[in-house]
Amino acid sequence: MNDAYVRNVIEAGLLAAGGPLPVAELLRLFDDSVRPSAQAVRAALCELAAHYEGRGIELRETAGGFRIQVRRELAAEISRLWPERAARYSRALLETLALIAYRQPITRAEIEAVRGVAVNPNIIRTMIERNWVRVVGHRAVPGHPELLGTTREFLDYFGLKSLDELPPLAELTAMGDVSLELALAAEGGIGDERGGAGAQAPESAVALPGAAGEAAAGEAEEGGDDDEELSAEGRGSAELVAGAPELDG
Repeated sequence: MNDAYVRNVIEAGLLAAGGPLPVAELLRLFDDSVRPSAQAVRAALCELAAHYEGRGIELRETAGGFRIQVRRELAAEISRLWPERAARYSRALLETLALIAYRQPITRAEIEAVRGVAVNPNIIRTMIERNWVRVVGHRAVPGHPELLGTTREFLDYFGLKSLDELPPLAELTAMGDVSLELALAAEGGIGDERGGAGAQAPESAVALPGAAGEAAAGEAEEGGDDDEELSAEGRGSAELVAGAPELDG
């Protein structure tokens, strides 16, 4: 077994997987007799990342592991392969998702208090069906309302390794004319996936909605057909993943 063999197996596995693979899963691709160390696998991943520099694809690490995907700057051109698959994201959905991501754990009533309008049940339902949002607990108040938080699938969709990579709020609100009154400084920053407090996102973080924010332009705020938001099954990536292409709307 040589380094080229390890690199080729990993590359083939990532292309065939259709989603992120952690190092533990990549190790399982090899027979016991020739299985490399985790360090060797990580070295091969670094070599692949360097090999893709300046090309149309890249190696990206997300919360779920590593994946090979089309570079963000080429998404508009590659999207022409699936012209009928473009999903639309309303401003209402993006604002609700951003509130959950930045202020989790949060209840539906708290979301409504910030936005000033009732949350369409279809918005919460579609985000849960997409596995972007889950119930992480219940608030210790009368009625015990559900607390909502984001999932690993949410991070994978937007190409994030952790919530610490969320963009600064000012950058997010500038996209798609989304206006959120989030007093994050007073709230203690970004929470982790289980609702704990985390560090403030770095200035260099990638944009959360990506092309989804652009797709929100022109969508109805409230009272539109939110039931159809994110309804195109199989389209679930803010990036285009090689091997199992998915187009962000």
